[in-house]
Amino acid sequence: MLLYNTIAIILGLITLVWSSDQFVNSAASTARLLGMSTLMIGLTVVSFGTSAPEIMVAISSALNDAPGLAVGNAVGSNIANIGLVLGITAIVCALPIRSGLIRIELPLLLFVTAVAGVLMYDLQLTIIDGIILLALMPVTLFIFHKFSNQQDVEHDAAESEFEEEIAELPKMTPLKSWGLLAFSLVLLIASAQALVWGASGIAREFGISELVIGLTIVAIGTSLPELAASVASAIKGHHDLAIGNIIGSNLFNLMTVLSVPGLIITTDIEPVGFTRDYFVMLALTIALAVFIFIQGKTKVTTAGTTQSGQLTRWHGLIFLVGYTAYMVQLYLSSVN
Repeated sequence: MLLYNTIAIILGLITLVWSSDQFVNSAASTARLLGMSTLMIGLTVVSFGTSAPEIMVAISSALNDAPGLAVGNAVGSNIANIGLVLGITAIVCALPIRSGLIRIELPLLLFVTAVAGVLMYDLQLTIIDGIILLALMPVTLFIFHKFSNQQDVEHDAAESEFEEEIAELPKMTPLKSWGLLAFSLVLLIASAQALVWGASGIAREFGISELVIGLTIVAIGTSLPELAASVASAIKGHHDLAIGNIIGSNLFNLMTVLSVPGLIITTDIEPVGFTRDYFVMLALTIALAVFIFIQGKTKVTTAGTTQSGQLTRWHGLIFLVGYTAYMVQLYLSSVN
């Protein structure tokens, strides 16, 4: 049985990552055919698409009576996005800080993270909690849309970056884009189901809580699209979007992924899931906010051009070391 569970996890992760990539491509192509602006495609379709693996795993976990896996996946993915994905990306290349991050996106992430903490405090996620988290989604999208139109320079810069990235997506006919969208969605559901089945089996086999499995194997696996996309963007020179993509993904995880267990079934949260894991997520989010605030106020002059500050390789190393220490702590707690 252990062999089958392991195979299910490996195949589930591989197909989950592949189908997520195809889902993003086909969804972006479909949105473009429907006349959606490039910036809104980036802020909604692409952000949602990179969070699709977490959403599908959360739904499958809740329906298969493993809601702890869903909670661990949501919290663990946010931890991995900052500690692992942003850490590695910043080590690969210093990341410029847009002023909009300080004024809009980061305050929203801090607010939604605080709301999630308040809802998790009683160690339960109910349908009311799920509705509250999900209701924050349209509010957040409205704020993004409203303020992006008021910042012409940054709006144009972000639009230009998104245009470059989306221009690299494969061109599709309407029939192909809709067909691939449907196929990739079905494959996402099936691969999430296989991953949850295998992860739950591994947890039972070794007596490890589903929360820990969700925080480690599942969270890292479902964060692979963000890691691949962020590193690829940095290598290609699309630096301006890297931090914003991580913040957007974390917002989506909290509002959509964390809301799913409560919407489907009242979910009990392990005490350590709040006292340890939520506070690690909160600490990394606050650290990111502090770094961005300090560096964002710093001006860098290069070749006579003054630009905003950057998250440097040292910041990336701090995030990565912190994430490694957290993984070691999870391992030690699971074997004791």
